[in-house]
Amino acid sequence: MPPNAQSVAQVSRDLGVSDVSLYNWRNQYRDRGNAVPADPSNPENWSGKNKLAVVIETAALNEEELSTYCREKGLYVEQVRRWRAAAESGAEVDRPLTAAERREWQQERKKSRKLEKELNRKDKALAEAAALLVLQKKARAIWGDNEDD
Repeated sequence: MPPNAQSVAQVSRDLGVSDVSLYNWRNQYRDRGNAVPADPSNPENWSGKNKLAVVIETAALNEEELSTYCREKGLYVEQVRRWRAAAESGAEVDRPLTAAERREWQQERKKSRKLEKELNRKDKALAEAAALLVLQKKARAIWGDNEDD
């Protein structure tokens, strides 16, 4: 499972546990309602059952908890929101994105990240400017307004 997703064969070799046992354990975990992706590299190809399990697991989470959950599972918040909307609309199975839709979605995600980075940079610059103004005000209060010194 993400974020350290490995194939069943790799885990079997690493731990010395038979792959049949690992597959059984994975199926039991999935049957308990937990999201266990068959293809961790592309959550869009997950089954409707796994997507619904994610929606149910995240239903009561706030934004911060949802972000943490998504990082742990290797998902994006937008994906979970889309899956939730599909579940709420009564869609039986959410269709996978087409190649064009996936490219557009990735471009939007890149644009969003770029804007977030720029916003963070500007927030830091604003905080620095505010700190300099406060220090300047304190210096004037201590030493006075005489600029000639």
